[in-house]
Amino acid sequence: MKRNGGFGIGLLACLVGVIAGSCVGGASLVGPPSAPDDVFIVVDAPVLRTLPVTDFLVPPDLTGLDDEILSSPMLRNPEFCAEVDEWIEFWRTRSSRWFPSYLERMAWFEETVDSALAARDLPPSLRYLPVIESGYSPGAVSVASAVGLWQFMAPTARGFGMEINPLVDERRDPYKSTAAAVRFLATLRQDFGSWFLALAAYNSGPARVERVLRRYAPLAPGSDSLYWALRRHLPKETQDFVPKLLGAIVVAGSPASHGYTAVESGGFEFEQVMIPDATTLDVVARAAESTESEIARLNPEYVRGMTPPGRRVLVRVPAGMGSTFQRNYARIPRDERVSFLEHQVSAGETLGHIAREYGVPLADLRAANPLVRPRRLRIGALITVPVSPSVRRGSAPAS
Repeated sequence: MKRNGGFGIGLLACLVGVIAGSCVGGASLVGPPSAPDDVFIVVDAPVLRTLPVTDFLVPPDLTGLDDEILSSPMLRNPEFCAEVDEWIEFWRTRSSRWFPSYLERMAWFEETVDSALAARDLPPSLRYLPVIESGYSPGAVSVASAVGLWQFMAPTARGFGMEINPLVDERRDPYKSTAAAVRFLATLRQDFGSWFLALAAYNSGPARVERVLRRYAPLAPGSDSLYWALRRHLPKETQDFVPKLLGAIVVAGSPASHGYTAVESGGFEFEQVMIPDATTLDVVARAAESTESEIARLNPEYVRGMTPPGRRVLVRVPAGMGSTFQRNYARIPRDERVSFLEHQVSAGETLGHIAREYGVPLADLRAANPLVRPRRLRIGALITVPVSPSVRRGSAPAS
């Protein structure tokens, strides 16, 4: 790993350029970061008395740069800058196959993210956090079951008021999840006194970072330098998290300077319409004179392709099609607004048998019947089966 002080000035200049929209690169090229591992806290004696927490207390002179993350004193630390350098190279090379799609999706949502950050007076550079969390994909799911642009775990998401059930997962809603994410980030910054510690807590969980601070630095004030001093006691993914973010800020902030094509904002334009009750997205698409795939893209929170029954919800349709939807939807009979049918359970049947009979995924059948206990199906019970409208009209079940 390269360890010298030469990159710090180049990184500093590039980060200023990112905020100004005129970064021209200048990073040295080194090998990509090592793969994350499962290392957690190493149990050593407390090292508070030897922590280098005062080495970088004087921030660099970044006059006019109104971003607390990009004006961190850690940008004068040559070891930190060398690791950022590695991540810049990672985003430029090893990620080059999928990074353009990250930039495209970022263009869909960046204005929403920017306005949400500005409303809470948070650093504008946090607009790049979903780049490293999800590639700006509303449907992203991690191996740990974190979901959405901002990779919320279910308990945290519910704590911020997001709905999660078999039919709706608002972690996938780019607008509701962004509102929750900026609230969460603001809380973490207030609690930990440092953006680098706050970002570590965002990645690994506040409780884990609090445990490390209590054990190794119970009296130290929160600072970005403290994150760097204690990071070896955090999981490998969290150790890399802040340098990885800074690398993404440099590359995504000036893609043309790093071999990518800049993407203009837009591509997620829509109007919202009110749906009075359960309606499947294929029916919404038909009424909006659109495609089911486009309606699903605009409404990723409806995870089983239908709106919830028994209540009114807002659904996004392509821009300019709101009136068309309202006119067409009013003409669709109520019993045709959900492309479902009811199946009466016979002796010996299971949900698996029923799913195979109608050619539907078992997961969809379960989601459409959240109150049904698969091991206790009653003979004569009615099971809701999501199928195409043609099946409702008496055609053979889909194969």
